[in-house]
Amino acid sequence: MTEQDQFDSLMAIAKRPPIIMTHGKGARLVDQHGKEYLDFIQGWAVNTFGHSPEIVVDALTRQANSLINPSPAFYNGPALDLATKLSKNSCFDRVFFTNSGAEANEGAIKLARKWGCKYRGGAYEIVTMENSFHGRTLATMSASGKPQWKELFEPKVPGFLKVPLNDIDAVDAVVTEKTAAVMLEPIFGEAGVIPASECFLKELRKLTRERGVLLILDEVQTGMGRTGKLFAYEQSGVEPDIMTLGKGIGAGVPLAAVLAKEEVSCFDPGDQGGTYNGNPLMAAVGCAVLDALIEPQFLERVREHGDYLALRLEELARRHGLGTVQGRGLLLALDLKYEIAEAVVERARDWGLLLNAPRPTLLRFMPALNVSKKDIDEMIGILDGVLSVETFSR
Repeated sequence: MTEQDQFDSLMAIAKRPPIIMTHGKGARLVDQHGKEYLDFIQGWAVNTFGHSPEIVVDALTRQANSLINPSPAFYNGPALDLATKLSKNSCFDRVFFTNSGAEANEGAIKLARKWGCKYRGGAYEIVTMENSFHGRTLATMSASGKPQWKELFEPKVPGFLKVPLNDIDAVDAVVTEKTAAVMLEPIFGEAGVIPASECFLKELRKLTRERGVLLILDEVQTGMGRTGKLFAYEQSGVEPDIMTLGKGIGAGVPLAAVLAKEEVSCFDPGDQGGTYNGNPLMAAVGCAVLDALIEPQFLERVREHGDYLALRLEELARRHGLGTVQGRGLLLALDLKYEIAEAVVERARDWGLLLNAPRPTLLRFMPALNVSKKDIDEMIGILDGVLSVETFSR
């Protein structure tokens, strides 16, 4: 069987280069030909400590030797420990574990609708933002404001009203007695690393409280230290009623969570569940990840290295006449000003650098949270060379 036959055995759900990644360590990935890549994608902000970090390998090994999955009909130690740690380090009281960020957002939508049914006269509508991204289940695609999905998989789940980001008047205009919640990402990742303004988040919190509806923050990409705080909501001083986590909480393994205030946690037995949700194997990793993130100075280093990455990208932008750098911490984007992002990604990959282009004119940078300044400098050097190629000169 040829490599192409193997490639053809998978459904074509993404544009993948003809490369098979075989192993990785830290900031490096290696393909089947032995070629090494400096990885500034890290599974789309998933690999908190890079590839195959000891902290994850050790947690998996220890837990696999004792208990992998007793079924969600029973408590298990790692899930209880992780839920307790998350509650103690956040403003939330209750935790429900899932396997992916999309599943967590689906759970948040269900919880908000259950709350609206019980406490707001059957309210079920959720206000979301244009260009937002909440996952690929049918409900989370319906909640998302991604323009390319407008006609996809119709009919979608009803009850989601879209408004522009950072427009409090637009939110106010669509909130009615049918509204259960407002849901948004603190920083729009797939839309191009676009932050919700601190002013907007504060106004939104005030509005939702005055109108008696819930505020849900999707922190699947921004949570677990990505923006320099454990959770991005801390940077605005706005406490949501429900928050979702994913990606970084598992540092590469399938783990996500819904966190909620006590007064919102209204699921009854049987309303929500999942065969693998909160299994001890994944929860043990989550405990190890959270313990590492709250170590003294770790998040301070994330902020320091995020500032350094932004500085180096701004220098690069000035040198090549590019646009602005946006984002926070180690979730940043560079505006190329021209629709060359995909070509830059391909050329960079040829040169041993892995980058992401969420938009035709944008590059997104999502390195491991323990990325070194040396790796940042190396990345900038490769990207500088790529942008200096005549093909990309303006």
